[in-house]
Amino acid sequence: MIAGGLFMSSCPFCGNLDTRYFAIGSRGEYCRKCVMFVSNISGIEGKLDWNCGDEQYRLDYPLTIYQQEVSDQIREKVLLSDVLVDAVCGAGKTELVLGAIEDALIARKKVGWAIPRRQVVLELKERLAAIFSSLDVVAVCQGHTDKTDGDLILCTTHQLYRYREWFDLLILDEPDAFPYKGNDMLANFARNSCRGKMIYLTATPDEKMICKVDTGSMALVKLNARPHGHPVIVPKMKLMPSFVCYFFLVSKIKDARRWIIFVPTRKIARLLSWFLQTDYLTSQSERKEEIIERFRSKEKRIMVATTILERGVTFEDINVMVLFADHPVFDTASLIQISGRVGRSFAFPKGECIFLSRSKTLAAIRCLKKIEEANRSVFGV
Repeated sequence: MIAGGLFMSSCPFCGNLDTRYFAIGSRGEYCRKCVMFVSNISGIEGKLDWNCGDEQYRLDYPLTIYQQEVSDQIREKVLLSDVLVDAVCGAGKTELVLGAIEDALIARKKVGWAIPRRQVVLELKERLAAIFSSLDVVAVCQGHTDKTDGDLILCTTHQLYRYREWFDLLILDEPDAFPYKGNDMLANFARNSCRGKMIYLTATPDEKMICKVDTGSMALVKLNARPHGHPVIVPKMKLMPSFVCYFFLVSKIKDARRWIIFVPTRKIARLLSWFLQTDYLTSQSERKEEIIERFRSKEKRIMVATTILERGVTFEDINVMVLFADHPVFDTASLIQISGRVGRSFAFPKGECIFLSRSKTLAAIRCLKKIEEANRSVFGV
C-alpha cells in the first residue's frame, strides 16, 4: 500500500509512475492522467473476423532497386525484432513496409498503423485502401471513431488506448513528431497495444531510438535515396539582421514559383500572411483541409505555415523558405523535415530551400551535415 491508501504503484494503461495522479473512485483506483481515454474504451476485443486470404498489395508503379532491397530487409528483420527504418524525406517510407504488412496479414495477424497527426491518418487511409483494395481499411481518429475494427487499422497515437495487446505488427509512423515525441503516456499506449513487433518509420530518429539500435534491441534499416534518383535538396543558409530577412523574403517570392514560408510562431504567421495577402496555417487554424487544398490546387501560390506543416503532407513543385531559422522551435529534426518538403515528386525533383537566420545555429549545421552525408552515401559527392 502506498500513501493515501492506494495500492497502485503504476498505471496499467499509460504506465504513469507519479502517485499524485492516482485516486480512488466509485469503481476503485484509477489514474487521472489517462482516465479520459480509459473511460471511453468500448471493448473491441474478439470482434475481428479475418478474410485476408493470400492478399497481394497492388501499386501502380514498381519499387526502385533500393526500395525493394530495403523492403526485403524489413520483412526479414521484423520476424526477429523491432525495426527502425531511417529513410530520407521523400524516400517512400509507406512503400517500404507494404511487404511486411502483407506477410503479417497472410499469416492472419493483426496489423495497425499509428501516426501522431490526424490529417495524415485520413490521407494515408485513402492510399492504403487503394493499395489493399480487397481489405477493410479503417481510420480511427477524432471525428472518426464509430468504427474501430477492420482488416488494417490506421489511427492517431492517441487512439491506441483502445487496442490493448491487440496488434501483432504495429507501424509507428513519425514517432519523433508532435504530439507523440516526449509524451510518455502515448509511448505506453503504443507499447501496450502491441503484443508482437513494431516498425518505426522516420527520417529523423531521436536518441532513444538510436540507443535501442546501439544496444541491439532494435534492428536498423536505412534508405538514403529518393525514388526519382535525385539527391535531397541541401538548404542554403543566409545570415542577416531581422529586418533584412523580411526584405530578402519579399524580393525572393516575387518570381512565379510556389513557396511555403515557415515561421516560428503563430503571431508571425498571422502578420506575415496579412502583409503578403495569402493563407497561413497553424495548429489553431480552422478548416485546415481547405487551406491545404487551396495551396495544393494552386489557387494560392504562397502559403505561410508554422511547423505544423513540416511533415506528413506532400506538395508538388514547391520551394521553401524558413524565416528566422535560428529560432529554438526549429531543431535539427524540424529543419530536416522542412527541407524534405522540396523536390519530392518525379515531375519536380528539384527546388530551393533557404534558411534565413540572424545567426548560425547548431541545429542548422547538423541539418546540413546529415543531408549532405545522406547524399554522399548514394552519389559519392
